[in-house]
Amino acid sequence: MQEQEGAALQPATPSEAFEAEQPRALESASVVDVEKELQEALGKASEHYDLYLRAKAEADNARRRAQEDVAKAHKFAVESFAESLVPVIDSLEKALETTNATPDAMRAGVDLTLKQLKAAFDKGNLKEINPVGEKFDPHRHQAISMVPAPEGVAPNHVVAVLQKGWTIADRVLRPALVTVAQS
Repeated sequence: MQEQEGAALQPATPSEAFEAEQPRALESASVVDVEKELQEALGKASEHYDLYLRAKAEADNARRRAQEDVAKAHKFAVESFAESLVPVIDSLEKALETTNATPDAMRAGVDLTLKQLKAAFDKGNLKEINPVGEKFDPHRHQAISMVPAPEGVAPNHVVAVLQKGWTIADRVLRPALVTVAQS
């Protein structure tokens, strides 16, 4: 029974305990003490508001910098690829300047220029799709016609490539134009 009496004297919740203490604290507090506490609370509120504004400004600056970085990445994304194409243009211009080249010399120059272009494509992660003998894949190939399956070629496989396709970073840039064996 004594436990119940003691429990009855204790407040049921922390908020009731706070409310129970407040009247005593206010009764004993002077106006000067209350004003002092108010000034301290206003000072803390001002400090917290200043911290909030600084954090918000920092977040806005970080967001703006990220947007600028993305814009620069888009703008200069092809810079590396373009740099590797400049020697190809130089070679082609030199070939056009030549007036007395033999067919063999022209062929050798074109061959070297093609090697430069292929090196640029490799650097830019451009790869050709040349699917002769592969199973037809509508995601990578575009069938132009179907022909009866020649000996040794399975149905639905590529018989001939009319135009090579290209991928860039494993994404089809242009599908290969192909002829497919009928089933």
